[in-house]
Amino acid sequence: MAFDTAGEPRSMISGPEEGHSLWQPLPSRGYVTVKFSPQNTPYEDFSAGLQLLPPGCHVREHGHLQNHELVFVHEGCGTVTIDDVTSPLEPGSAVLFCRNSRHRIDNTGQTDMKLFWVFMPPGLEDWFNAIGKPRRVGEPMPEPFARPDDVASILERMRFMPPRG
Repeated sequence: MAFDTAGEPRSMISGPEEGHSLWQPLPSRGYVTVKFSPQNTPYEDFSAGLQLLPPGCHVREHGHLQNHELVFVHEGCGTVTIDDVTSPLEPGSAVLFCRNSRHRIDNTGQTDMKLFWVFMPPGLEDWFNAIGKPRRVGEPMPEPFARPDDVASILERMRFMPPRG
């Protein structure tokens, strides 16, 4: 944790290769790096990190019963579908997903899509830990792997709305 000399929480910096990083299963592949969460900061109101989504991959439709999610696209392009309405995404796009809205992000481009996310209250990092595999910086992407067999119970435990159908 980072505190000033009086013991009060202070500003923090996470370098480009710092954070807890996890390979993601199909259909996302790529990886997530949790930069800030209650586990590594004195703050309990949010978590934030980066996600790399390779071309042709997507973040499966889901929603959150108790969380808001902010996503900023800093590289790549694709689409976002929120409650059956699809819109384009390009560098500089920002999306705020409210509670109870189903959403999906697709990388429709030819290059990796890089996203910065903020989750309020925190908890997205718990999802990534439950479905991902540890990643070390610089190692090659593993062969595609499936989500855990108990993904439905993980969704329920984390108060995520499952995809329709």
